[in-house]
Amino acid sequence: MIGFLIAPVALYVTFVIWPYAQAFWISMTNWRGLSAPQYVGFDNFRRLLDDGAFWKAIQHHGVLLLALPLITIAIALFFAFLLNVGGKSSGGQRQGVWGSKFYRVVFFFPQVLAVAIIAVLFQTVYRPNESGLINGVLMKLGLDPVLFLIRPNLALWSIIAVLVWQAVGFYVVLFSAGMASIPGEIYEAAEMDGASRVTLFFRVTLPLLWDTLQVAWVYLGIAAFDCFAIVAVLSIDGGGPDGATTVLAVEIYRNAFTYQKYGYASAMGVALFFLTITFAALTLRLTKRESVEY
Repeated sequence: MIGFLIAPVALYVTFVIWPYAQAFWISMTNWRGLSAPQYVGFDNFRRLLDDGAFWKAIQHHGVLLLALPLITIAIALFFAFLLNVGGKSSGGQRQGVWGSKFYRVVFFFPQVLAVAIIAVLFQTVYRPNESGLINGVLMKLGLDPVLFLIRPNLALWSIIAVLVWQAVGFYVVLFSAGMASIPGEIYEAAEMDGASRVTLFFRVTLPLLWDTLQVAWVYLGIAAFDCFAIVAVLSIDGGGPDGATTVLAVEIYRNAFTYQKYGYASAMGVALFFLTITFAALTLRLTKRESVEY
């Protein structure tokens, strides 16, 4: 039995653990890629504490950690409920709305697109002139165009909207699978007691989907820390305007490949690693509850 584990463990150590260890070591050097790295201890981490761009990125991650999971889960739960138990019952079994199978495919469609393609697609949607999908309609109606990616107070929320659009389909399918596993007798018994659709959702569906919701929140939180492609392609000058959409992954890329500060970029990467691990651990801890059996 142990012999079968040697190969996968060796691959995991080589391609996962060892790169992490290298990143931790590089974060404690002043390596610029052209000479041997020199050990500087925790100097890079002390610099992070005084780096305005780093703290601005942390602030944006805080907004993403609240907005992305809340909005995505709320929309996905609503659609999943309609697609699974929002229709009339037939033969004692709850059914979704008419055409629910077709809608599942439509909602999941963004998942088959590469993230970079989605970013390029929304560049056209948000374009600030007549060729933009939204502003073209607004201008034909005689309204002023909305500068989605140019105005600092709108840029981050415009990117969050893209992240939600891209993620909702997956969680509709995830929640649909969870709802499909709930016995129809539970819904039937609740309806016999006079439960409305709203009561069914909050008193039956949500408690029985709690474990799935917990996993979804963790996944979306990790996605909030890892949104490099969307921000890099869609924002102005990679995190602009004036740092209004910057995130840690963008700052890591900029410091590493624009300024050749590989040691400092690695320190940011280590900070991002621990932030992600801490978020996942705290979320699982704070949302832990007894499983509901059925």
